[in-house]
Amino acid sequence: MSKSISAAQVKTVIFACEAGMGSSLMSVNSLKKKLKAAQIADVSVVHKPVREVPADAQVVVVHKGLAKSAANKAPNAVVIAFNHFLNDPVFDNLVKAFVDKADIVGTDL
Repeated sequence: MSKSISAAQVKTVIFACEAGMGSSLMSVNSLKKKLKAAQIADVSVVHKPVREVPADAQVVVVHKGLAKSAANKAPNAVVIAFNHFLNDPVFDNLVKAFVDKADIVGTDL
């Protein structure tokens, strides 16, 4: 069963990647812009290699190939896996959850 957390509880979203550069950095900036456009100012997006995901992370956004690694690093986190670095629907769904103050639901791993 997927983990979930109320968007109102989340102050930081960890965007995890393999090495910390390239395509994932473009995705981080895109997510930040989407949150800003939605007037979500109290949530920060932090870019980290998956090996540096803190154990107490609440929400981790990661490419599907690294989702299990992220879940192992932060076993209580809601892990959201995406397929495409840009324009993947999971990014819009995450922003919508913040706007609607709804639950953020993780991906079944």
